[in-house]
Amino acid sequence: MQQQITLSDAPRSTRHFRNTAYVITESREYFDAAYAAGLMGIQGRSTTRRAFALGAGPLDSRPKIIDFVRCSYLGLDNHPVIVAGAIEAIEANRSLHWSCARTRLSFDLLAELEATLSEMFCARVLTFSSVMLANLGAMPLLASGQLTGGRKPVVVFDRIAHMSLAYHKPVIADETRVETIAHNDIDALERLCREHPVVAYVCDGVYSMGGNSPIKELRQLQDRYGLFLYIDDAHGISLFGRQGEGFARSQFLQMLGDRTIIAASLAKGFGASGGMLMLGTADQETLFRRYSIPYAFSVAPNLAAVGAALGSCKIHRSAELGERQRRLAERIKIFDCRVATAERGNSLPIRLIAIGSEAKAITMARGLLDAGFYTSVTFFPTVARGRAGIRVCITADHELCDIERLCDAILEAVSNTTEKPDTGPAFP
Repeated sequence: MQQQITLSDAPRSTRHFRNTAYVITESREYFDAAYAAGLMGIQGRSTTRRAFALGAGPLDSRPKIIDFVRCSYLGLDNHPVIVAGAIEAIEANRSLHWSCARTRLSFDLLAELEATLSEMFCARVLTFSSVMLANLGAMPLLASGQLTGGRKPVVVFDRIAHMSLAYHKPVIADETRVETIAHNDIDALERLCREHPVVAYVCDGVYSMGGNSPIKELRQLQDRYGLFLYIDDAHGISLFGRQGEGFARSQFLQMLGDRTIIAASLAKGFGASGGMLMLGTADQETLFRRYSIPYAFSVAPNLAAVGAALGSCKIHRSAELGERQRRLAERIKIFDCRVATAERGNSLPIRLIAIGSEAKAITMARGLLDAGFYTSVTFFPTVARGRAGIRVCITADHELCDIERLCDAILEAVSNTTEKPDTGPAFP
């Protein structure tokens, strides 16, 4: 999404990391078309499992749509234990939110949640109202050198790192050098590690448009060069590991140590609300509790979010988690047997049907909605221009027959498209 300018030797004042006006100008027609087609900004009410009632008015008169948009990959977002946890937390405290900095006062349930998550994920966990805010609090500290022994690192971003990460490039660039490399380009990252004494790499664990970071290779660079890793695993949490440690954390078998931080969501696979940071040391925890801006200034998760997360922790520590992980894997295989995508064969729940033309992708998504399936039409700036497509989020709570019917609808739509979809990666 960012205009990539590689002027490694240029003065800081000539570097540019934001291009908001350009993005708006270039993408407005696609947004206008998607809204006009009724594919964005729609409203509904949750019913059962992955279904929702579209629009307003009496529930009996509304169309029932099967949702493949929500990222609740384990189907926990309407789990009765999680809903009950939210209600119980509010009732027990007769409050939803204390308008007070966490450096002064916070709910005891929040401390209980962080202690429980810390034990589950074998890390020092801090919670936030969202992953975006967790990243906002972390990026300035990373740039300052306080996480790398007082030496400011060269901060390297994967080119398609999520916007909740890339958005903070200007803040980081105010303190230290920022570089952007091609997606999963381990060779380029190693060259930077050889050229600079301290390097930090910012990436996703599981990418929102499909695919993942090469954790094994990144750990090898960490062992070889002392590379600092900041991994946002919002889309990978809960899907892997005995207690839902996630895609990234489950590949660090020991404690995280002082050179790895993992951000993750308490929504998505976890099924509640909010975000978290997994830290490796007591010094890092102290630093964040005092100097992370979102932590210090009144944006703690509200009690409904805290209670819901505690409810999800109960599920994550039970046999039900493994059952849901297996159900998800089964449904991914069923989809892959029917529809070819660049992601076919991996164990992640995100599939991207690459179409190419923005207009044809919008038309196809509208046709799927008319058939009773809500999917995400993706276009610039989420993906590169001319690389539009349909994102499908598969969950453990989808009925097998609904996945089969969606596949039928996709294959029929593709066969009616004169421009056959490209099954290659649809990344910018």
